[in-house]
Parts: sequence; C-alpha cells; structure tokens
Amino acid sequence: MNIVQGNIESKNAKVAIVVSRFNSFLVESLLEGAVDTLKRFGQVADDNITVVRVPGAVELPLAARRVAASGKFDGIIALGAIIRGGTPHFDLVADVCNKGLGQVALEYDVPVAFGVLTTDTTEQAIERSGIKAGNKGGEAALSLIEMINVLQELEQQLQD
Repeated sequence: MNIVQGNIESKNAKVAIVVSRFNSFLVESLLEGAVDTLKRFGQVADDNITVVRVPGAVELPLAARRVAASGKFDGIIALGAIIRGGTPHFDLVADVCNKGLGQVALEYDVPVAFGVLTTDTTEQAIERSGIKAGNKGGEAALSLIEMINVLQELEQQLQD
C-alpha cells in the first residue's frame, strides 16, 4: 500500500497570509496564531512569510488570486471574521469569500487554507480566535503546511 501524507515541518515554504482588516480585534489574534504556528511547528523562516492586508472578507479572494498568480508562494492562508447580523449580508459575504478562495486554489494549483471565521455571534468568534480557547488562524496554518508537504510528496511519487 502506498500512502501519501505530509508532515508539519516546512522550513523552505514561502507562505502568504491574506488578512482582512474588518473585525480586526479578532483577526489580529488569528494572524498571531497563524504566524506562531508557521514558525514554531513548520519552522518557516520569518523572511518566507508575507502578510497582505485587505479591507474585508470579500476582498480576500482577489488578493489571494493575485498572490497565487505571482507563482512566488507555496501556499496561502486567508484570515478574516464574518459575524452574522440582522440582514442577509452575512450569507452573501461568506459565500463570495468561500467560493472565491476555493476557486483560487483550484485555478492556480496552490493550497489556500480557509481561516475565515463565519459565526453567528461575536462571542463565538472570540472563542475561535484564540482569545478564549482554540485559534483558527493557527489551525489554518497547520493545515496549510501539511498540504504544502502533501502536494510536494504527491508530485514526487507521480514522477517516479
């Protein structure tokens, strides 16, 4: 049986983190978690991490697409926070963001980790942003470095 899987260490990986400024009191914590995970677990060098800031979650896919099109990065982490309000706006923003980021990954064959919180309440977002408990930014970073390694391993095995 042949099993393809990635490990966590990814010292030479070049990673872009596309960050929404909207709800920054939450998103900055996601960014800290992502960078900490990349450095501590992935052992990614500081010089190999680029942060790109955009106004909100709707702008994340376009910025991620531009980053992917450059061919200079092994993976992208998208970070943001979309909190449900009293109008359908939440559904529209979350849908555009999710589909757009997925399209970037498939179009450019580059892993895009989804670290965008989509919650019903601010309290739920706080819980997921590392302020109370787990940090979805760190989880997205962990997923990304594993996917970078999985794709590299798969590429090697397909060439053999």
